[in-house]
Amino acid sequence: MTRLQDRVAVVTGGAGGIGRALVEAFLAEGATVVLVDQAIEQGERVAAELGDNAAFVGGDVGDRAVAEKAIGVAAEKFGPVSVLVTCAQGSVQKPFLEQSLEDLEVSMRSGLQQTWNFLQVAHPHLQQTRGSVITFASGAGLDGMPTQASYAAAKEAIRGLSRTVASEWARDGIRVNTICPVAATEGVQAWAEAFPDAYAKTVAKNPMGRWGDPREDIAPIAVFLASDDSRYMTGQTLMADGGTQKLR
Repeated sequence: MTRLQDRVAVVTGGAGGIGRALVEAFLAEGATVVLVDQAIEQGERVAAELGDNAAFVGGDVGDRAVAEKAIGVAAEKFGPVSVLVTCAQGSVQKPFLEQSLEDLEVSMRSGLQQTWNFLQVAHPHLQQTRGSVITFASGAGLDGMPTQASYAAAKEAIRGLSRTVASEWARDGIRVNTICPVAATEGVQAWAEAFPDAYAKTVAKNPMGRWGDPREDIAPIAVFLASDDSRYMTGQTLMADGGTQKLR
């Protein structure tokens, strides 16, 4: 039997990048998946390609109504949610003194607010299924990466929220863990083109000398966290970054 057989997953940011890689990995392991994304045409196309075990909900992931709709669609189509992945994140890369409150709002709404809403809405399902939550943070926050102020702030806020929720929800049988990935996605490519010096420094710091592959390097870690293989883990930050940062 596959490791996620009969699990119902909701994945935000599931239309592309790491999110899509996770969706495909979950499906391969026997789960059914609702992917949520504000890239509506792309999300509809991806869901159609993936077949009957996948469904799509489009809209602003920071909007609580979208979280309610996504959890509702999952329950109606597949059953109570047992895996929640909050992978969506928008950001603006600029030096801190050039960043505006509007730039901060982009990161906070699409990242922290999205995670907050989906956690609260999904809780009754996760309590019923004794489910698993996977949030996403970033080494940009841990390392204080230049040009990433609003993004880093949102990601570290997500880590703090995740640890608190892990402590509170452990009694409900719900696990909450965080992945900090380094992966070659479309967004990273755009950042590399805009800030080549910062990109080169990041690659040089990586002991493995490469960026991770979303499907081969990041998705298997998410499958592990979604499965019973990690049933005694909660409140943890897993660095999927080739050894760039080593938490203590």
